[in-house]
Amino acid sequence: MNKRKLIALALLAASAVATAQAPEWKKLRIGVEGAYPPFSEIGPDGKLKGFEIDLLMAYCAEMKAQCTLVQQDFDGLIPALQSRKVDAIFASVAITDERKKVIAFSKPYYNTPARLVAKAGAKLEPTAAGLAGKKIGVQRGTTHEAYATATFKQSEIVRYGSQDQVFLDLKSGRIDATLMDSPAADFGFLKKPEGKGFAFVGGPINDDKIFGVGSGVGMRRADEATLAKKFNAAIDAVQANGTFKQLAGKYFDYDIAPQKK
Repeated sequence: MNKRKLIALALLAASAVATAQAPEWKKLRIGVEGAYPPFSEIGPDGKLKGFEIDLLMAYCAEMKAQCTLVQQDFDGLIPALQSRKVDAIFASVAITDERKKVIAFSKPYYNTPARLVAKAGAKLEPTAAGLAGKKIGVQRGTTHEAYATATFKQSEIVRYGSQDQVFLDLKSGRIDATLMDSPAADFGFLKKPEGKGFAFVGGPINDDKIFGVGSGVGMRRADEATLAKKFNAAIDAVQANGTFKQLAGKYFDYDIAPQKK
């Protein structure tokens, strides 16, 4: 047998071993937050619910995978992924260049702008000068924290473990405003009794460099070739068959699908 045939057989054998070792992802542990309505929250019955929970179940059905939800504080999701406590994270995690240095992502499955929330009528603008001397509350580990830190240099940035904690301090007057995702602010605070007297101030904030191009499924870089391929196919299928539009319509009266570029 000549050398070329030996090399070819060796490559074929290596490929077969790699294929045999590649995970099929029939069972997945998915890290979710559960404190970010209307995307994910704990219902009165103690079960997780929300747009992302519904959407994730649609993706799991499409992939024919048994998915177990693992609730985790947002700033602990990436560490949980890296320590293999979960296989993927599904919690409005924005796809950014900074995060891509650490984990891999699927394609984006939704995209919405950030907004500033403060007392209705407050003369605030989401700029360094417009928020000078103010206390701005943000959820720790989010792109909103990164943007506020980089942009509002004349403000005091107050960091919290959950957005609910931010709302409590905003309501009590301990902070002047919060920067967050617009639908989460709308459903999680403004449309609730405790949000009375508060409103969006200033316009939408879009910054691809910090906020990325939308939210994606996070996974370990070693699993990108296999797991991302499955999620990407499911994202495309659920978008194409109308399920995404149907599920989003239960929560939003505007389009949150990521724009094609």
